[in-house]
Amino acid sequence: MSDILFNYLNRRLKEAEGKDVVPPKEPGPVVTISRQSGCSARRLTQKLVDEINKRTREKENFREWDYINKELLEKAARELNVKPSEIAYVFKYQERNALGDIFASYANKYYKSDRKIRKTIGDVIRSIASEGNIIIIGRAGVVLTKDIMKSLHVSLEAPLEWRSLMISERYDLSFPDARKSVIEMDKKREKFRESFEGRNTDYTWFDVIFNRMSLTENEIIEAIINMMESKNLI
Repeated sequence: MSDILFNYLNRRLKEAEGKDVVPPKEPGPVVTISRQSGCSARRLTQKLVDEINKRTREKENFREWDYINKELLEKAARELNVKPSEIAYVFKYQERNALGDIFASYANKYYKSDRKIRKTIGDVIRSIASEGNIIIIGRAGVVLTKDIMKSLHVSLEAPLEWRSLMISERYDLSFPDARKSVIEMDKKREKFRESFEGRNTDYTWFDVIFNRMSLTENEIIEAIINMMESKNLI
């Protein structure tokens, strides 16, 4: 993870200093993993990264794969020169109302508009994806990288009742409360994607959708790697 952050920040520093930066010939490869609430993805993604690197380590021109998720908050905050806590609301799928925006702009000389924050987050995600060999969990990754040819877009889904049960057990909630939480989080994630793409967006560009209720992590990982190989991503 540290190499990804270092390379990204180093490239941005060179751009700021006006030094020549040689752009990649072709962006990617990148994999995005979207998920419905209750369909956990972090452990699956870590296992996927480990397996990809294990299988490709002996190949010529090997370059290690990694994944990124919440680290995007820190990176975007650096770009905006603000504290991560000041933009964390975006990553929590929350919105800042217009009146709050106005008061904040007068109270803080380092104030950044909601539009600028979201644009910066989008630029950061897009730039990391373009550098390649990265898996992006959530954060509207599919929206921001759908035009990259060397890409694979995965969605993890499952029936609502199953996802509610998973959340109930994970956070020790009653089933009705867990079900309500799942529905609300699904709506927030949809609005987050819309903030980058616009309303009434067609999300049929996922290359594959896996049912987390009926498929094991290992089965999903094996299928993803097979598709990555067939698309010449690895």
